[in-house]
Amino acid sequence: MSQPIIQMKNIEKHFGSVIALNGVSVDIHAGECHCLLGDNGAGKSTFIKTMSGVHKPTRGEILFEGKPLNFSRPRDAIEAGIATVYQDLAMIPLMSVSRNFFMGNEPIKKFGPFKLFDHHHANEVTMEEMERMGIHLRGPDQAVGTLSGGERQTVAIARAVHFGAKVLILDEPTSALGVRQTANVLATIDKVRKMGIAVVFITHNVRHALAVGDRFTVLNRGKTFGTATRGEVTPEELQDMMAGGKELATLEGILHGTV
Repeated sequence: MSQPIIQMKNIEKHFGSVIALNGVSVDIHAGECHCLLGDNGAGKSTFIKTMSGVHKPTRGEILFEGKPLNFSRPRDAIEAGIATVYQDLAMIPLMSVSRNFFMGNEPIKKFGPFKLFDHHHANEVTMEEMERMGIHLRGPDQAVGTLSGGERQTVAIARAVHFGAKVLILDEPTSALGVRQTANVLATIDKVRKMGIAVVFITHNVRHALAVGDRFTVLNRGKTFGTATRGEVTPEELQDMMAGGKELATLEGILHGTV
């Protein structure tokens, strides 16, 4: 296997006396979907923010393309090619898909001293990129608020890919979606992986992870339980690790009177 695009080595993140990450080690490769699984409070949000430059680790080392990663702000991570799609998506529902697609990266055309938003270029690119991801819009001026949750996720993913993402971090992209919308988002993740982009898929849903994942890392109380490759681990084993393994077995024993 090639050199990882991101390596996180024994990462710790402390907030005062609270230890959010306690020795997390994981590596991410280009062209793979690496699923990070964990229940609520496992440390997933802190992990995302540490990888994407929002938080600086208290201890440990992060390497990006073999070099020490030292981002001072999230914009540095974006410019380097690490894009994060959060659950809230940071979109404006009343604005068109094309305006949301180019928000913060507006194409400009000049008329003498005036600079104007280049609607033609934005509309053309938006339609092409959405078609590539399998989403057929009525038109680029369609309001984002009229799209389904799955389609909005795809807009955010397509936007990140278009602007040069090498690593795409997805924060629970299927958590609030129905069955059909979930299937569409998982298909989009598969397309992105096949483009050679590294996908970090954060989820607490084992079935969704197994549908597209190449490797699986379980996070529990700020620690990783190691990484398994597709075919090496069962859904039951992943679920058990997420729930705490021995603790869950002890609880079951108490409930059934065997402990």
